[in-house]
Formats: sequence, structure tokens, C-alpha cells
Amino acid sequence: MYLDALSFLDDERDAWRPFEALDSLSDEQLAQPLATAHGWSGRDLMAHLVAVQEEALAVARELAVNESSPRKASADADWDARGDAINDEILVTWGALPMDEVRSRFRTVPGELRGYLTVVPETRWVKSAEYLEFFLSETTDHYADHVDDLAAVLAANR
Repeated sequence: MYLDALSFLDDERDAWRPFEALDSLSDEQLAQPLATAHGWSGRDLMAHLVAVQEEALAVARELAVNESSPRKASADADWDARGDAINDEILVTWGALPMDEVRSRFRTVPGELRGYLTVVPETRWVKSAEYLEFFLSETTDHYADHVDDLAAVLAANR
């Protein structure tokens, strides 16, 4: 699908941009759970997306210096074993964080992930079907899965 890292990174950046609107909402607006977003609040959506990006970032860090990522193998096995329970844990863990920390990670992790992917040799991710699929599933494909949730959060706060 992608022949070079820059094409992927451009598409990822474009796909992430609409989600940045969450950061313009007040803490109170972000705290409101919405039936139209699976019962999630804007904060929950931010947490879920960034937690997945952090997993991708950990894999990118490993791929920057190694041919493969033990973290990815571990995360894949964990998902196979526990599935959506992981998402529930993310909400609990992030729910305990101060909102300033949630916002800080929301603002910095996406760029940090992009930055690391620029130093990972393309043969280790863009030209690797396994790793390209992983990064797609953790970024652009994942964002697409949550576009309706974003729309619901933003519509509730107009």
C-alpha cells in the first residue's frame, strides 16, 4: 500500500488532525459520557487513542534499533488472550490520571510516534507487511474506527 514512509506519515497526520479538536474542549466537556459514543466521554476517546499510539511508539522505538519488536509480539499475544478487556483497563488507568497529564500526552505522543517512524528503516516497517499492518491498525485505521465517536463528542459540545 505504501512505497515510502513519508506517504504513510502524511496520511497519518491528515487522519489525526480532526481529533485534535478534542483538545479545544473544556475539562467539563471532555468528562461528559455520551450514549452516542458507546458511553465514552471525550476524555475516554482521547485516552483510548493515545494509549494505542503509545503502544505503537514503543514498537517504533524497538524497530529503530532492532530488526523486530518483542513489544509487538507481546502486545499481539495479550490482545489475543484478553481482547477488549485491554480497552477497559486503558479507561481505568487513564481515568486516574490528572487531566493535565491526559492533555499533555494527547498533544505530544502523536508527534513523537511520527518522529520515531522517521528514523525506523523503511525495510522494518513500510516494506514489512506485518509491521505496516500493525502501524496502520494502531493509527489511520484505528482513527477511522473512531470518527463517529469524535463527531458525537464534538456535536454534544457545540
